[in-house]
Amino acid sequence: MFHLTVAYIFIYVCLGLIALGILLLFQMKISHNREQRNREAYAKKHHDYFVYVQANLQDNVELRLPPGKLKKLEKRVIQDKFIEWIEQFKGDYRSKLIELCREAGFVEEDLKALRSIRYGRRLEAAYRLGGMRAPEAVPMLQNILQKRKYSSLSIVLARSIAKAADNSEDLLQMLRALLSHGKPIHNLAADIMLETGLDSSAILLKLLNDSDSALVKVGLVAMWGQAVPEVMPVLGRLVGAEEKDVRAEAVKLYLTTNPALKDDTIAQLMSDRSWEVRAEAARALGQLHAAGSIPLLTDALRDSSWKVRYNSAESLAELGEAGFEALCQAALTGAGIQREAALHRIELVMEKEREHSAIEQMVAYNKKRLLYDRYFGVKQPAKRVGGVAAVGGDYSA
Repeated sequence: MFHLTVAYIFIYVCLGLIALGILLLFQMKISHNREQRNREAYAKKHHDYFVYVQANLQDNVELRLPPGKLKKLEKRVIQDKFIEWIEQFKGDYRSKLIELCREAGFVEEDLKALRSIRYGRRLEAAYRLGGMRAPEAVPMLQNILQKRKYSSLSIVLARSIAKAADNSEDLLQMLRALLSHGKPIHNLAADIMLETGLDSSAILLKLLNDSDSALVKVGLVAMWGQAVPEVMPVLGRLVGAEEKDVRAEAVKLYLTTNPALKDDTIAQLMSDRSWEVRAEAARALGQLHAAGSIPLLTDALRDSSWKVRYNSAESLAELGEAGFEALCQAALTGAGIQREAALHRIELVMEKEREHSAIEQMVAYNKKRLLYDRYFGVKQPAKRVGGVAAVGGDYSA
């Protein structure tokens, strides 16, 4: 009887906790909806003020907050609008908005909030301080980042430091702390680093020359899409780096930034001890239309790495008739993995190119079709793309 009573009590307690949880969820939803309505009302209320600020950003006018006592949420709506503009604007416009945030006390308030025991409040404060480009917040943000385990807050802290830092050493310190956990986040770290308003070329040079391979990787990733001539000598040195990952990433960049490669450089890359490097080199040769590398790519069809064989066959297919004919020869006279790689790519090419409708693509397909028939014979009537078989002259050449 006693055990039955305890079971009933336990069930009632569980039901009570469930009911309390549901009530709390409803309360949170109601509070959230109320806050959203208030935000919309305040945004509408201060519409004219926002127009006034935008209109006077280019003038030598001292900007201030709206007159009268502002409620806490009302100030937050104004601050969020300023941060939104800071992200969008550059130069003097951004500087005036940052100074306005400082004079309004927004920076000081968020510096205090950064010391809060509440996780959510610290997270919001860190985000806003980065948005306001507040360099005085960097030491505290660095301290929190270094002491915490890797989490979503680490990303917010790192991005805020990148935005607010006014010297490259703070940025490098942030990257070291972020990468110290051993997470494979080099692409994310590079994206965060590029949020900085500092000279990116000088920072990239420091990253690529750093003794920490993790920072070197971040620098290599960050270089994609960046035209930085100053780092090219360093990039050439990293092509021969000892660490495989660094060397492979450096080779990718080196090949895409050096359209005129020397024959000995190509041969060296295609015989590198790392299959990642050989694969990247093979892939780049097709994109660079390096027709002189056809013999190297044909030999690479025998490579022990399937990725190297796959990229080599793909590049040969991109090198026009000469490259496709080399594939046909390898498929006809080669053996083992070389023949298999060549045949697989030939099948893909013949299936893919027949689907094109542009005249130039139809002509390319018909040329390759004739080469295919010459090497493997016509087992069925050759399927030509209608009406364009005679375009471009003699395809049997």
